[in-house]
Amino acid sequence: MERMTADTPDHGSDKPPPCFDCATDATRRLDEMFIGMVQMKRLALGQKPAERAVFRKLHGTVGGRLVMNPDRPEALRVGVFAKDELPAWVRFSSDTGPTSPDLNSTLGIGLKVWGVDGVNALGEAGDVADFIMQNFPVFFVDDAQAMCEFTYAGVVLNDYPGYLAKHPKTNAILNRMSAQVDGSVLTTQYWAILPFAFGPDRYAKYSLVPEAPPPGHPAVNVPTDDKNYLATDLTDRLSENEYRFTFMLQVVPKSAGYPLDKATEEWPTDQYPYQPVATLILPKQDVCARGQADYGQELAFNIWRTPVEQTPQGSIAAVRKLVYDHGAAVRHQANGQPLEQPTRPRGEAPPPPVDDCIVKAVIHPAIGVARIGNAPDGYFVGPEVSNPKPEIVDGTRTDNPYRDAEGRLLPQAARFRIYGVNAMGRIVRELTGEDGKADITWKVHLANKKSAWYAFQLALDIPEASAVDPSTLRNPTVTNKDREALVLDAGEHEIRVGHGKQSRKMVAGKFMHQGEPVRLGRMWCETDGRLLVTGGRGRSASYNGTKAITFGNNEGWHDDVSDGPVDATVTLNGVELPVTPAWIVVAPPNYGPQQKSVRTMWDLMRDVAIQAGTLPKPTRPSFTYDIYPVFERMTGLQWVNAGFAAGFGWRSANDFTSPDWIARLNDRSLANQETRRVLKNAFRHDAVDSWSPTPWPWVYGDAMNIPPAETPRQYTSLTQTQLAMLDQWVAGDFDDDWGKVPVYTEFDQVPLERQGEVLTKAALDFCLADAFHPGCEMTWPVRAATMYMEPFRFAHAPKGWVEPGMGAILSSDTVTIPNGPLYGQLPGGITRWMAVPWQTDTASCRSGYSADYDPYVPTFWPARVPNEVLTRENYEIVIDAAQPAQVRLAAFANRAAWVAPLGTTSYTDQINNMIHHFDHLGVVEVNPGPTDEEGARLFPPLIGVEDQHTPIPDAGDTVDAKAVRARHHTMKSDAPSATGGGGGRLAERTPVDLSRIDKVRRFPRGLRR
Repeated sequence: MERMTADTPDHGSDKPPPCFDCATDATRRLDEMFIGMVQMKRLALGQKPAERAVFRKLHGTVGGRLVMNPDRPEALRVGVFAKDELPAWVRFSSDTGPTSPDLNSTLGIGLKVWGVDGVNALGEAGDVADFIMQNFPVFFVDDAQAMCEFTYAGVVLNDYPGYLAKHPKTNAILNRMSAQVDGSVLTTQYWAILPFAFGPDRYAKYSLVPEAPPPGHPAVNVPTDDKNYLATDLTDRLSENEYRFTFMLQVVPKSAGYPLDKATEEWPTDQYPYQPVATLILPKQDVCARGQADYGQELAFNIWRTPVEQTPQGSIAAVRKLVYDHGAAVRHQANGQPLEQPTRPRGEAPPPPVDDCIVKAVIHPAIGVARIGNAPDGYFVGPEVSNPKPEIVDGTRTDNPYRDAEGRLLPQAARFRIYGVNAMGRIVRELTGEDGKADITWKVHLANKKSAWYAFQLALDIPEASAVDPSTLRNPTVTNKDREALVLDAGEHEIRVGHGKQSRKMVAGKFMHQGEPVRLGRMWCETDGRLLVTGGRGRSASYNGTKAITFGNNEGWHDDVSDGPVDATVTLNGVELPVTPAWIVVAPPNYGPQQKSVRTMWDLMRDVAIQAGTLPKPTRPSFTYDIYPVFERMTGLQWVNAGFAAGFGWRSANDFTSPDWIARLNDRSLANQETRRVLKNAFRHDAVDSWSPTPWPWVYGDAMNIPPAETPRQYTSLTQTQLAMLDQWVAGDFDDDWGKVPVYTEFDQVPLERQGEVLTKAALDFCLADAFHPGCEMTWPVRAATMYMEPFRFAHAPKGWVEPGMGAILSSDTVTIPNGPLYGQLPGGITRWMAVPWQTDTASCRSGYSADYDPYVPTFWPARVPNEVLTRENYEIVIDAAQPAQVRLAAFANRAAWVAPLGTTSYTDQINNMIHHFDHLGVVEVNPGPTDEEGARLFPPLIGVEDQHTPIPDAGDTVDAKAVRARHHTMKSDAPSATGGGGGRLAERTPVDLSRIDKVRRFPRGLRR
């Protein structure tokens, strides 16, 4: 019970003076104290919204129905119980403050039913009836006078202890009430406490008795230290099953002479037992549905809102009539709400009428991703669902889905679709042009502006940017109009659907007027009118013949990545439709095509939209969609990083993809809560862990430096949204929906109405959001909410827009100017922030730069740029049933340095070899595990294997270099592994020391404080 007090204690007499008459004027005085001194004082102190005087903490509002027992005796068919079935809404609450803990609080239930017409005991005409009950069978005082004196002692004198010392019976009841602990509002019995008339010659008391919960749900739930565990439990239970209460009546003839003003005493049940009269049915529902809690808070309950034949009895009931009515009026007036009873119960929002009127065309995915490939023919389409079936290969060249017959990398194509949507933005159908009703012309404009943009030093949206060298123009010796020759712009190209086989090569001019024209990509239509776009061939060059010497800002160089708008003109049934355009980003190759980073680009852009208020945060996270992916991805990185293999890989302590771990992670029970808490606390929290390398994920951050910088951004953390969802997960406030919701592995499985969002998520889930140093596909500007026209869709600059000049230096201040580079985008605006050429950054992004801490973690981008891999030679040993188990286990544990083919002569040689031979680096493919009985027991069913590990022919020509290169190629392990876990311990590092390259020496003068 929430005890209301005055400002200062007064230890005088607990009896009110004669002028404060509790004997004959208790109703007025209690109204004065509850409403005038407590509720209105809270309002005066700024309480918003205005709350009830009592039972202020809401656990949830639940819709249901009260169904009378068809075989109930005629004698029980009185008032409300004369009906057959009534719609109902229930408000579950506690008599405590809204932010106070649930533990030891008195639980209350307000039940409102509709369909009881006639004038009620309040004198109102309507069809609504109320019941109010609590989880204790008696009240703590007998009558209104005692209630008045008790309240006076607390509210006026602030001396509840003094009163209770003189009233042991009240003290004993309150102690029993506060000692009662309930774990669930759905498994608790409730009593109405006070008697009610039941026709002309009987009285009745009411009780709600919970029926046995559904199978698999505990009859009681153990309370937790979570302040809101009752709301979480209510939401969890009703999200999965229906719950029921039996409505019980204890009917007593008036002639029995039981007192009406002895609220501290129960009526004996041996002679007059409780009888079932109805069932309160609470169906499965989303208690967190928008507006449902607010609806419950607006409802006003009064025990006198009942048929006259069920009029409440006793002096406390008389007090409640006035106080509850007055309190509701004050609350509703303060909140600007009319004090009217709803004429009908809240129902489900009616489904919108089917509207197949197409008013607009929308291109999906909102951001498509193509990737570089040097194969002159062939391509593969990028992921179109977030969990695609793996491309399982057997290792032969002809089965390689990522290379052509000559071993060259196939480009990844981005596929775009156009959907017709109605006025609500809902997809009506895909527009393909096949039916002859839609006339579609696709438009694509690719550009590469890296060499004409500013040098990358550090992300300009973090405070550490002030401690690095300024971001000056790249190629500063090229001035004035000559700088236009640094821009590679292919111009806008069009293809009209349905006009024969068409293909457009998107070719820019010559870089600095030298060499061959630079091909940025190709666009063509499939037979159904969908657009495919591929990017460049990976040809990077220097116009002045210089070698690349750094990771990100090589003067005189260009590459052939690009980006730009994807637009269309669409005419449907002779009417031109407005079109919501998309964007394409042409990125470097994906050497780990089945891998995702712990924090993906979709995660980041989702967080940007949620923090900006343009996308709602889910009320409760889904285990399948929001929680499990974080853990699953860390285990998935075992195939591209030896540290992750040891920490999260097969047979490791944290193999989160094992059935046992999945069951534990999906278990929201109290017994599993500390496991959830320990796991959540293992993730990085900047305010707690700062620059420690130990917390998860083991990934470098935007401000990484060697030696490690004393900044939270030395390493990556999850997004605010992901961390908040993990907090809910710890509390058990999540949907344990593993195996209950669809996980699409093929696009044909996706319902039409979800296809647009699924396409966008798939494209962005396979892009990195860690570390923006500068990044793999996109970089730090994507964190600016001003970059988007809507969630996940970049804003487009108007046609003909000329971007304002930014001067000789780009700073954290100038970059944010209105309509500047962080607003509507022009072709080439996304990739211009990236390294030039891309190969030098890719070859520089490795792991374990501080080998004295750990040679394999932290890491940069292992999901796209592997660090340590299982070679095909070792894989062949793993699947060879003729090999001894220890030999197979040792081969499985042995991981090779992915960059080994780049040579061992020097860092400069490595990055230049990457420029000219990037296709030599291995692609980590999914291969089947062993099929023999022993192998199937020792190894996973699917194994990530590097498809090739061949040294680049000109990667160094000294005898020592060739010997080191040969050692990296064969990679024989030194010792067997007993379990197959901990494979990273046997991985060998390349001898080239990168701990002093400028990529990881960002703060030569230290951080500014």
